[in-house]
Amino acid sequence: MSAESWDEIRTAYHVAKAGTVSAAAEALGVHHATVIRHVDALEERLGVKLFQRHARGYTPTEAGRELMQVAAAADEQLAQLVGRLRGRGENVCGELVITTVNGLAGLLTPALARFGRRYPDVSVRYLTASRLFRLEFGEAHLAIRGGERPQEPDNVVQPFIRLRWRLCASRDYINEHGIPEGEDELARHRFVSADEEASRAPVVRWMKENLPPEAVVFRATEAAAVETAVRAGTGIGFIAEWKLARCPELVPLLEPREEWAVPLWLVTHVDLHRTAKVQAITRFLKEEARAWG
Repeated sequence: MSAESWDEIRTAYHVAKAGTVSAAAEALGVHHATVIRHVDALEERLGVKLFQRHARGYTPTEAGRELMQVAAAADEQLAQLVGRLRGRGENVCGELVITTVNGLAGLLTPALARFGRRYPDVSVRYLTASRLFRLEFGEAHLAIRGGERPQEPDNVVQPFIRLRWRLCASRDYINEHGIPEGEDELARHRFVSADEEASRAPVVRWMKENLPPEAVVFRATEAAAVETAVRAGTGIGFIAEWKLARCPELVPLLEPREEWAVPLWLVTHVDLHRTAKVQAITRFLKEEARAWG
């Protein structure tokens, strides 16, 4: 059914309810000539008379009463749907899809669990992948992206945190290979790195520029695999600073550098940015980030 057909049926329904063209026009906020035109067009389209015209107004025929029963049910269902959709915009409920850069699950998952306890009517989907999820296609409500400020049109971009990294080694590695006293000693050590082709991270670029290729003995596309290899003593590698308190077996080696840090951004689409649940999650994550330091 076309939008034009629905307008005609809705007009006829209001004529049947009100009994007169003028009352239906007032209820619909249109000119009485529009009401007459819609009713006439609908009767011509269906090939039946829907109303008996008389001096006091319009009375539905048998065909008109049947059509009005269907129109009344459709109008009620539409009103209920509009109410539900408006409620979703005003309340923090329904599905909430969040996508982040690789390697943040350990930091964000506990926070999202706390968010779920605060808003029990929300169902969270937390997605991590190497590809960018398209907010303009509705693939996610919130994206946390790293690197340069995202520039896609129609997105609202807010600064989040700076993800800081430390060059670390396990105590087992240190017992076997010692600690590099400075950068000039790094070349004689073994290193673990994210795969160069799968990462544009500053720390990966720094390794490529400052280490001989043969020094990197283990590469992986998954951040968890890189971390596990460092903790297992495979080599020296970069570990996110927020993880160090959870990894007592790791020892930071060099002083942190600002060039190793990665800015993270909260990205939402302009059409969803002002909805209650998007506002709730962005506000909540900013509160959590203050505790992360």
